[in-house]
Amino acid sequence: MNTSRRSFMVVSIGMGATLWLTRARADTPHLSESDPAAVAVGYKEDAAKVDKTKYPNFAAGQTCANCSLYQGKSSDAWGGCTIFSDKLVAGPGWCASYTNM
Repeated sequence: MNTSRRSFMVVSIGMGATLWLTRARADTPHLSESDPAAVAVGYKEDAAKVDKTKYPNFAAGQTCANCSLYQGKSSDAWGGCTIFSDKLVAGPGWCASYTNM
């Protein structure tokens, strides 16, 4: 198979970027429920633990993983969130900023 130098460089750069992004995600801290920003929006790592009297807009089945603000795959245990850009949120979590996809 004849592989050109350009093809090799493109593949190498792509693999390097993928590894860097994977490493960056692994180093990103998880959002704690006690974080002041999390407390402000009622964030819970487990949506089953949401106080339904305090958050009447909560509906069964709503989780971070199926929120339009979630920046991961729906199957990811942890993912980014546009609200908490510097921390990962739990896929099965929930907060009052939940929005349908």
